[in-house]
Amino acid sequence: MSQALAPGVGRPQAVANWLLTVAFMVFLIVVVGGITRLTESGLSMVRWEPIRGTLPPLNHAQWMAEFQSYQTSPQFQTVNRHISLAEFKGIYFWEYFHRLIGRTIGLVFALPLLWFWVKKQIPQGYGLRLTALLALGGLQGTIGWWMVASGLVNIPAVSHLRLATHLMTALFIMSGLIWTALDLRQLGRTGVNRPAGLRGLPLAVLLVLAVQLCWGAFVAGLDAGFIFAEWPLMGDRLFPDGVPYLSPLWHNVISQPVVVQFIHRWYAWVVAVMIAALALRLRKAGETGLAHGIVAIMLLQIGLGIATLLSGVAIPIAVSHQAVGAILLAVTVAAAHRLGRHPG
Repeated sequence: MSQALAPGVGRPQAVANWLLTVAFMVFLIVVVGGITRLTESGLSMVRWEPIRGTLPPLNHAQWMAEFQSYQTSPQFQTVNRHISLAEFKGIYFWEYFHRLIGRTIGLVFALPLLWFWVKKQIPQGYGLRLTALLALGGLQGTIGWWMVASGLVNIPAVSHLRLATHLMTALFIMSGLIWTALDLRQLGRTGVNRPAGLRGLPLAVLLVLAVQLCWGAFVAGLDAGFIFAEWPLMGDRLFPDGVPYLSPLWHNVISQPVVVQFIHRWYAWVVAVMIAALALRLRKAGETGLAHGIVAIMLLQIGLGIATLLSGVAIPIAVSHQAVGAILLAVTVAAAHRLGRHPG
């Protein structure tokens, strides 16, 4: 139900700008998380210390203590036994930076939220939504450690299922921040509290895209991108022979690296068709620029995915692929929101 806001109640534009800043920081941590994964840095910190872990080692003795802790991990004992202290510092940096950004996001979200709340500048109806996003952000920190902990026992690799959970939670938070910010910007322009709806084609596109992003996380977690550095064939066939299938059969869809790479390769075209349909809907609604933009980003993302395979998962290209995937999601959220404001 539409509700006109009284003059001076809330600062929707200011709150929206703050939320978009936080959304950009979440995007940044997704990119850094991709670098952390590709450089195999995620298991370099074997303890979860939300407070004490804010500061990195500051002298040689502290570095040696961290290095000795790392030497107890399965990754060191089975993969990196000959790593030097200098090399350890290199992988430690990315995991530490990733965690530091996460802590910073928590502060940049929580402190302004408290300030806006105390000053009664949060528009009516948005307090619960913002609190839920804050709680989900706190849960994300726990999910991150739950993911890392899976690689500190026996097998020196994090669970690809937990990795996917961690990534998808981050992307859901980013999407929620963007959607809420766009609602608030609309409120600031019109003075009428009428959040956009999400249904029909835009909802279907977001769900289809979410599936592809999740399978991308499975590819990363299983190192499935390294199996066939070619495209469109895998070996000399569309689907290779001699794949060692898992039991039960459905488990192959999420845990067999060849099958997972195959799904991620070709499901991308389902996403492309859905994005194209969304672009046509945008053009019909008069949103030509957004329609062209979302198609261009989608084509860039497909190109980067193919280039990632052909390059043997070169880190700059693979990180760009993950970054553009997050951008495609953000633009799709914006497109869905724009259509949610149009009748029909």
